[in-house]
Amino acid sequence: MLHRIVEFLRSMPAPFALAVVFLVSALESAIFLGLVLPGEIAVIVGGALASRGRLPLAGVLVASTVGPFVGDSIGYLLGRRYGRRFFGGKRKERWSKARLWLRRRGASAVFLGRFTAFVRSILPAAAGAARMPYRTFLPWCVAAAITWGAGSTLLGYFLGKNFEALERFTRRFSLAILAAVTLGVGVYVLIRRRSRRGRRRARRRSARRRRLES
Repeated sequence: MLHRIVEFLRSMPAPFALAVVFLVSALESAIFLGLVLPGEIAVIVGGALASRGRLPLAGVLVASTVGPFVGDSIGYLLGRRYGRRFFGGKRKERWSKARLWLRRRGASAVFLGRFTAFVRSILPAAAGAARMPYRTFLPWCVAAAITWGAGSTLLGYFLGKNFEALERFTRRFSLAILAAVTLGVGVYVLIRRRSRRGRRRARRRSARRRRLES
């Protein structure tokens, strides 16, 4: 499949190829295209073609970061408006998995889900259906789009000489990034919890001191 996509994009003028990279990465979560075609395939191929001078690297980076942001935002809005009706019947199982992700990870699930194929296609809509505030959703969405888009593009760029090796490495890359990001988020949450506990203890000590002084 990778070779077909390479040939398809290679046969196009550069502006049209960049538009395909943008659209595939956007539609992955906007209309759940990712359930059929994972968006990183188009993004990584775009990066690989940039390494061969067929596409501008800056253009692929822009398409691969703006596309996921736009797609996730559309998916969120559709989920917020139509999610409860859409996530019924045969889709109920996927909806349950997405809700479990949101329940376990909170808002950080929006970021973490971006690095897991198929989960990222449905998670923005699930966040909207779960009524996660957009102001909470937005920063995680932006961070995920930049990290995933730039990382996938540069992966394709640096490994663009060997598409077969690239395809194998892509699967491992997503899992490795997910593990690293999960660990990082876990450490961050732990530090924040300890910091909050420390502030609460300091407030209690300060309150006791004031009571004793009065």
